[in-house]
Amino acid sequence: MTNWPEGVQRAVFAELDSTNAEALRRASAGVSSPQWLLAYNQTAARGRRGRAWSQPAGNFGATLLLPVSGPPPAAAQRSFVAALGLHDALVDATGRTELFSLKWPNDVLLTGRKLAGILLETAGSRADGLMLAIGFGVNLRSVPEVEELEPAATRPISLFEGSGIVLGPEGFLDLLAPAVAHWEARLQREGFGPVRSAWLGRAAR
Repeated sequence: MTNWPEGVQRAVFAELDSTNAEALRRASAGVSSPQWLLAYNQTAARGRRGRAWSQPAGNFGATLLLPVSGPPPAAAQRSFVAALGLHDALVDATGRTELFSLKWPNDVLLTGRKLAGILLETAGSRADGLMLAIGFGVNLRSVPEVEELEPAATRPISLFEGSGIVLGPEGFLDLLAPAVAHWEARLQREGFGPVRSAWLGRAAR
């Protein structure tokens, strides 16, 4: 964890109902510092619009609880920050930039198939902004069963299937946390323009 972001906490669980739900509970209890919550198993994980999210053994499920200053539209820009951090962590893991692309609004593709998804939720208010829960799910080792997929869903793929890379959840978190912190720092330092341009440069279409 030599590159772990300064001032960011980390908690690892064998099992949770949902890392996003745990982030919401912590925010409700008054937690106001950034922290990563990783679970090896989630019994009630969810995706966009409340849909169930499957996390087979060996895959990655984690949430960043992040304090954000400014109005809600500024908070929504963190979906771009999250996607760029996730993309760059996958490139770091494989050394293969050409494999990955971003699909609006919340997916990362590997050779055109769905590898990962992001879920951003408001976790509470602060005097100067919001607390956000940014959930990440990545098929590191395997993919959900066909019957667990949404109708017309993009065909899934795992990092192992698509690149041959074997990487555990905590090892991937060591790559993801600094990558997200890098783009969050750029957003705060340079504004949304460079972040938007970087996202478009990685877009699938």
